[in-house]
Amino acid sequence: MSKGIEYCKKAKMMGADIALFPEIWNTGYVINEDMDKLLSDAVTSDDEFVRSYGVLAKELGMAIGITFLEKTDSLPKNSLILFDRHGHNVLHYSKVHTCDFGDEARLSQGDDFYVCELDTKDGKVNVGAMICYDREFPESARILMLKGAEIILVPNACPMEINRLSQLRSRAYENMLGIATCNYPKGKPDCNGHSSAFDGVAYMEDVEGSLDTCILEAGEEEGIFIADFDIEKIRRYRKSEVHGNAYRRPWKYSLITSKEKNEPFIRKDFRQ
Repeated sequence: MSKGIEYCKKAKMMGADIALFPEIWNTGYVINEDMDKLLSDAVTSDDEFVRSYGVLAKELGMAIGITFLEKTDSLPKNSLILFDRHGHNVLHYSKVHTCDFGDEARLSQGDDFYVCELDTKDGKVNVGAMICYDREFPESARILMLKGAEIILVPNACPMEINRLSQLRSRAYENMLGIATCNYPKGKPDCNGHSSAFDGVAYMEDVEGSLDTCILEAGEEEGIFIADFDIEKIRRYRKSEVHGNAYRRPWKYSLITSKEKNEPFIRKDFRQ
C-alpha cells in the first residue's frame, strides 16, 4: 500500500490524470493454494487498503485504478476499482475471463463489463476496464466499445510477448479506442514488464501511410510510464473511420452467443 501511494504521488508530479496498477496489487498477484490463506488475503472494497487510494485520489486530484483480491461471500474475485479525482468510486470491475486452467480456478468470475464517465481536469472521457486474460477474447473490448468506452484500462500479470502485445494492438485498432496496460516488471511474479498503450489511430487524412498505434511500450524494469492519449484526435478518428460499430452486422453473428462447445475446444476444467 505504501509503495503504491508513493508511486501515485510521483505519477501526479509527472502530470498523470490516471494512475493504473498491475493485476491484484494488494498481494502482488499471489493466489494461494491454501484456501484459508487465500480467503484471508482477500479484502473488501471498503477495506483500508482500497479506501486509502480513494482518499489519495481526492488529495492528488488524480484518478487511480487500484487492483485487489476482493473478498466475497464465496471465492474471491480479481477486481479493479477506479477512483476519480474527487475520490469517488466510479468503476468497479471484476475479471470475467478467469484462467480456469490455473490459479484463478480458485477465484469467482465477474458478471459483466462496465464503462464510466471519468471527469478529468481536461474534460470527460468514457473509461472501461478488462483484466489480463480478458484481452484474449475480442468480445471483451468489443462490448466495452459498444458501451461507449474511449479508453480501456488493463491491469496485467503475465509475460507480455509479441503475440499478447499484438492482441492489445488489435483490440485498439478494431474498436478505435485507447488501451493502456500495466504489467509487473521482470520476475514479479513471472512477468517481464512491457507495459503498453495503443491509441487505435491508424490512419489520418493529413498523414501519408499508416500510423503506429503504439504510443508507449516500456522495458522490463519497474517504473512509472506515462502514456499521452489525444482524446480529441481519437474522437475525430472515430467519426470518420470504418472500424468500431460503423459497419457491423450483428444480426449475422448469432452463433457467437451460442453456449455450445465442440471438439477440439472441449476442456474439462471449463467453468460456466
